[in-house]
Amino acid sequence: MKQNFSSHQETIFLILFAIFIGCLICSNLIIQKFFTANIFSLNFELSVGIIPYPITFLCTDLISEIYGKNKANQVVIAGFISSLFILLIMTIANTVEAVSWSPISQETFNQVFGLFTPAVIASLLAYLVAQFIDIRMFHFWKNLTEGKHLWLRNNGSTIVSQLIDTSLVLLVLCIFGVIAWDKFSHLFINSFTFKLLFALADTPFFYLGVWLIQPKLVHE
Repeated sequence: MKQNFSSHQETIFLILFAIFIGCLICSNLIIQKFFTANIFSLNFELSVGIIPYPITFLCTDLISEIYGKNKANQVVIAGFISSLFILLIMTIANTVEAVSWSPISQETFNQVFGLFTPAVIASLLAYLVAQFIDIRMFHFWKNLTEGKHLWLRNNGSTIVSQLIDTSLVLLVLCIFGVIAWDKFSHLFINSFTFKLLFALADTPFFYLGVWLIQPKLVHE
């Protein structure tokens, strides 16, 4: 049995795909800057990469719900390939020496992107494991509830996958020396709490997205 999508449904898929790739690549590029966020009178010390990254899970949940597990897996694999390509380009860019009149000096560029490789390795490892678990957990809850309770599969899958993602990325960053080990527990609590709040906050957007773009599949 083959599923055919209308041009409108394909366009929506490409938009979700583009947002997913954009958020993933952006989070990898900016992962090394940290900031303080105040939410509900709580202070969070976080990497700025956490701003776009949770959106990737909303995208894969929407794609899983509307277009199916296989499409979601394809998006995750495409994101992995894109990240590897960007990693290769940034490694080459960091290797070649800047000319004397370059607006960005070699030292500045190296300071920003010199730790890019281990940071992206950490991010990619966490990304692959967490996204595939998210998709499988999503469909586990969907099958278990027979397609009911959107909120359960949206939040249940994201919370578990974000717990794994946060643990893995911080663990690898500490191993590579990007951040100190004494920062691990503090950053873990901050990052996971922020992701948990985001997962709960994106539930209305998940419902809205499903309601707006739920396709009527044509089966052959």
